[in-house]
Amino acid sequence: MLELLKKNIHMNRWKGNATSQLTLDDDFIVPDTMDDVEQIILSAGEIVIDSVKNQTERVAVRGKLDFTILYRGTEGGLQTLSGSISFEEPINVPGLEEQDVVQLSCELEDLNAGIINSRKISVKAIVTLQVKVETAYDVDAAVEVDTGSGYSDCPQVEVLRRNVDVAAIALRHKDTFRIKENITLSGNKPNIDHVLWNEMRLRGVTTRPMAGKMMLDGELMVFVIYQGEGEGAPIQWLEESIPFSGELEVPDVTDDMVPCVTVRLIHKDIEAKPDSDGEMREMDVDAVLELDMKLYREENMELLSDLYSTNRELSLQTGEACFDKILTKNMSKCKIVEKVTLDNADRILQICHSEGTVKIDDTEVKEDGLHVEGVLEVRLLYLTSDDAQPIQSSIEDVPFHYLIEAPGINEDTICQLSSGLEQLSAVMMGGGTVEIKATTSLDLLALQPICEQIITSATDAPMDLNKLQKLPGIVGYIVQPGDSLWNIAKKFHTTIDTIMTANGLTEKAVKPGERLILVKELS
Repeated sequence: MLELLKKNIHMNRWKGNATSQLTLDDDFIVPDTMDDVEQIILSAGEIVIDSVKNQTERVAVRGKLDFTILYRGTEGGLQTLSGSISFEEPINVPGLEEQDVVQLSCELEDLNAGIINSRKISVKAIVTLQVKVETAYDVDAAVEVDTGSGYSDCPQVEVLRRNVDVAAIALRHKDTFRIKENITLSGNKPNIDHVLWNEMRLRGVTTRPMAGKMMLDGELMVFVIYQGEGEGAPIQWLEESIPFSGELEVPDVTDDMVPCVTVRLIHKDIEAKPDSDGEMREMDVDAVLELDMKLYREENMELLSDLYSTNRELSLQTGEACFDKILTKNMSKCKIVEKVTLDNADRILQICHSEGTVKIDDTEVKEDGLHVEGVLEVRLLYLTSDDAQPIQSSIEDVPFHYLIEAPGINEDTICQLSSGLEQLSAVMMGGGTVEIKATTSLDLLALQPICEQIITSATDAPMDLNKLQKLPGIVGYIVQPGDSLWNIAKKFHTTIDTIMTANGLTEKAVKPGERLILVKELS
């Protein structure tokens, strides 16, 4: 009784993707308790996704844009206005099924806050939502054959094997990591009356799997603008870099797994508080990071390529199975140096703060790798000599191009690319020119789909004796182009070992034109 032993490989295969871009537009009335609006200094927004529902042929996304605006009032002081714009967006995804895995990424492409009048502000934003769909894919591939040895009529089977590298999904896992820190003002800073503006950004985040856990480290960049305590106190700002490191318990993770991890900031809060002397000179920082983890395990599988028997007739059924192979895992760093000229350059006294966002515009697969086109959007906050408008901001777009080396990449390659900002500095060079230096990270995991013919089933039957008797017992044979010892042995009802012994061969490779003596097996 012939039986194939199979191995199951569980994978998630890319099924498709879809992108939707929506425009959010709303007007907001300034509360009566706040000053009239004279000038908008800063605006910032963040997309918060409330739910992602997988429906037939589409994904329903519900979320909101949370925005904050820092403005200068008609009385000269700075005030902060916050609000949100909700949205619901159906994204059509042909072929989407309920059991498919949906991954949503969102990007705030543009945010524009304008003054309608002194008591009304308009907020416009462009949001891009991208859905990537994976489907569970199980392959049962024959890896061994059981001939039922011990029985008198059991098949005597010759087996041809081949090795295939496979990247199987080992696990998917989501978790959060909390950062809590206390910031104390330096001695030359006045006490805090109230916080006007705060920003938190991640820099240089790295993750790596270890036995049973995921290691995480990086920096949390904190920028705060606050109103100093006391009448006539000036506006103050501070910038802190908070390094963090830690670990998350993730059962079944091993060191040799290949990670594809997305880290994003999902909660941030800064609260001023009194120190031990009762003075408002401290701030509590609370941030929560979400890690969306997908880990692959590389396996080298030995599959059955072909079978035949010297004493039975074998009938093989074959099929095609597609596997993913890890083509490359490449963490690249792109250095950017650019000089930009700001408006009203003659009035600029000092750059207070710089922050950047990496945006990937386009990727193109070429022979030498993945070509990445993108923009580093840099926001600069600076002091001016204009007493009426002492704080100004500017947004500068710095384009960049980078080649991520990925030997063997082609149009079928599945590229999972994530970007981040490692370092950023902005220095006044004189004449209103600012030199921007930055290092961006480009993390590429490239998977190569490979389709292989596999044996799905095999049956055996008694040997056709008439057919066997027609084969000569011994024959001379000249090796033809494309021949191998396997197909020669199979064709002439013998074995590779028998051919090698009869011809005194020490290796299995043969060349066209070689002469062989072939002896039929009489099993």
